[in-house]
Amino acid sequence: MSPRYRTGSNSAGTVVAVIADIAAVILGLWILMYLLDANRGNDLVQFVHDAANWLATWSRDLFTFDEAWARVVAGYGLAAVVYLFIGHAIAGRLRRY
Repeated sequence: MSPRYRTGSNSAGTVVAVIADIAAVILGLWILMYLLDANRGNDLVQFVHDAANWLATWSRDLFTFDEAWARVVAGYGLAAVVYLFIGHAIAGRLRRY
């Protein structure tokens, strides 16, 4: 393949990796804000919470630990790890083609 075509797949792989990283950062930021008891009345905190809820819809109630902080760390943390793993796996495949 010519370098011109490989550049496009490298760009697509980079975009996928960046999106996965942003999703993981949002989830990690919410975990940190929750653990530090951030003011939920703050617009930034509310935005991060809403975005994290949307990203972790499938995993946020997956675990039933007695402690609320453990449920947040496990549920949102699992989503962050999955987004990173799958996003970077897809990005790696796109970069190979």
